[in-house]
Amino acid sequence: MVDQIDRTLLGKLQEDAGQPYAELGRAVGLSAGAAHERVRKLRERGVIRRTTVEVDPAAVGGGVLAFVMVDSDAWMGDSADAFAALPEVLEAHVIAGSASVMVKVRTTTTAHLQDVLRRIYAIDGVSGTQATVVLETFFERPVSPQA
Repeated sequence: MVDQIDRTLLGKLQEDAGQPYAELGRAVGLSAGAAHERVRKLRERGVIRRTTVEVDPAAVGGGVLAFVMVDSDAWMGDSADAFAALPEVLEAHVIAGSASVMVKVRTTTTAHLQDVLRRIYAIDGVSGTQATVVLETFFERPVSPQA
């Protein structure tokens, strides 16, 4: 379980994972050392999975965003590796509903998206795809550490 101090630390780290432990400690009323220990324990317990950098996708050639519903004629629950092998696929989820899998894809162009759709279609069990291209993103937010 995480307490309110942990939740506050997680929120501050999501804002900027590079801030000093002294600053994190001040935000929750702890010393830098105590804040560091809390963060270390959150990592050990797997609450913090990794530390990363948020990159503007358009700045690095990922300006086309699409969500793809993947239809299948077989159970797709064992196909994670096949989807993960496509670097343009950022997320893949087994879902309930009319489709079996939903993937989030970033590409440079719509022609590149078409190529990715062909490669998804080649995955065993895939019987079709339905892509929705994003025209504008209002916002994206990380998982909230607040209960």
